[in-house]
Amino acid sequence: MKNQVVLITGASSGIGMATARLLQQKGHTVYATARQVGKMESLRQAGIHTLAMDVTSEESMAAAVETVFREAGRIDVLVNNAGYGSYGALEDVPMAEARYQFEVNIFGLARLIQLVLPAMRRQQSGKIINVSSIGGRIGEPHGAWYHATKFALEGLSDSLRMELKQFGIPVVVIQPGAIKTEWNGIARQNLLKVSGQTAYRDLAQKHIRMLENADNRGSEPVVIAQVIEKAILARRPRTRYAAGAGAKPVLFLRKVLSDRAFDQLVLSQIK
Repeated sequence: MKNQVVLITGASSGIGMATARLLQQKGHTVYATARQVGKMESLRQAGIHTLAMDVTSEESMAAAVETVFREAGRIDVLVNNAGYGSYGALEDVPMAEARYQFEVNIFGLARLIQLVLPAMRRQQSGKIINVSSIGGRIGEPHGAWYHATKFALEGLSDSLRMELKQFGIPVVVIQPGAIKTEWNGIARQNLLKVSGQTAYRDLAQKHIRMLENADNRGSEPVVIAQVIEKAILARRPRTRYAAGAGAKPVLFLRKVLSDRAFDQLVLSQIK
């Protein structure tokens, strides 16, 4: 299971960057991708291959995948990490933004899977690792579109896992909790911009403060990178790995509490 060729999306910061560094240190051949290659200069200097990739662009994805196959001859692991959180009350979020959220978090991810699967089937090996979130199992105010994409990713992954079982290609879902990345800041900025001055402003302002506090208590991205490495090395990986600050307790509470009780718990934290 050593010396795997790994393609990672969203590697310009946070979980993607930490994963690229860790896997390269462990001896894997890593291709790190992001829209802005310049932000991955430190990875390139560390000996990691860096490629431009926009997961909303068919040409960009196809070109990056073709480059990996041409240079490395195979892709053993695809880590779908690219994504962002577009926050704002559902009533306030423009539909164009909602569609873009799905384009980045779901449709781009799905198309990239389509691009690598033919080769994985031919080589009779491979792994698909989809970075979801505990947000794929829970909801919260102002996160309707983000959580919708992560719920969709959970269902997509479950269906894909059964389709690919016959080819021996595992599908793994990673469910991070609170992690110190750019994601939180982007979500807060979007929430303030979209709902900071609307009918939802009071709850939105409280939610922004809660997100700030959560960011301060978050785990470092390497925690998730280590879980991804664990899934890559496992001969029979688990279907899901929950990790990072609050991940397992929150998912446990979602499982044991009623819908209304969990709603009340979430709302009690936004103050």
